[in-house]
Amino acid sequence: MSETIELLNKRVSIRKYKGDPVPEDLVAQILRAAFRAPTSSNIQSYSVIVVDDPDTREQLKVVTAGQQHVVEAPVFLAFCADLTRIEHVMAQRGHTIRDNNMEIGLVSSIDASLVGMAAYMAAESVGLKGVMIGAVRNDAAATARILGLPDQVYCVFGLCLGWADEAPPQKPRMDYSTMVHYERHGTLRDNRDLGQTLDAYDADLARHYTDTGRVTTSDSWSHDMDKKFDPQLRDNLRRELKSQGFDFR
Repeated sequence: MSETIELLNKRVSIRKYKGDPVPEDLVAQILRAAFRAPTSSNIQSYSVIVVDDPDTREQLKVVTAGQQHVVEAPVFLAFCADLTRIEHVMAQRGHTIRDNNMEIGLVSSIDASLVGMAAYMAAESVGLKGVMIGAVRNDAAATARILGLPDQVYCVFGLCLGWADEAPPQKPRMDYSTMVHYERHGTLRDNRDLGQTLDAYDADLARHYTDTGRVTTSDSWSHDMDKKFDPQLRDNLRRELKSQGFDFR
């Protein structure tokens, strides 16, 4: 058992933080380490915005449906897909990436996500805790305005970090045998049936929510997924990202 595996096995999302500040040089160390994350073809198509200004945080809170920890966390980092450096060197050579396709949008988003997870784990390794904020994409155009993002940059997600002031119980995940397939998709160990494994997870999650005082249904996960994606989530996102120079066509 390595320290990294132990950190991942114990990981929970933290939304309440002590008032103690996080030193700026510690944030810099975390990000410098995170920038060693894998990057496709060394394009390094990401940027990170450290957001301290209270007014900016309040505006981001509105976009993220009132998540108070966006304002109160000692550290808020915005992880962005960023094509501006690639555009700069291509323009010098008489080319452009402005008419980009789905591939570069995916690659830059994955690059930013790898760096974000690396930063999360680096922070965990020094005792900081956090939570990812995907809700910055509730209105990608508004988030871009708030953060002053130019064309060819969009915020993939945010990350709150701080010293934990809570220790919530760990939410159960689906059984390993549900997630791991062998040779071809659908070939599960022990020939397990997908419906049965999801029923079992519904029951596990329902027990967790009930034990923590949250109202739920007996088919907890299945019910939540159906409710979350019908109607479709963030249906304007493709148009908003195109306005930022990312054409996921």
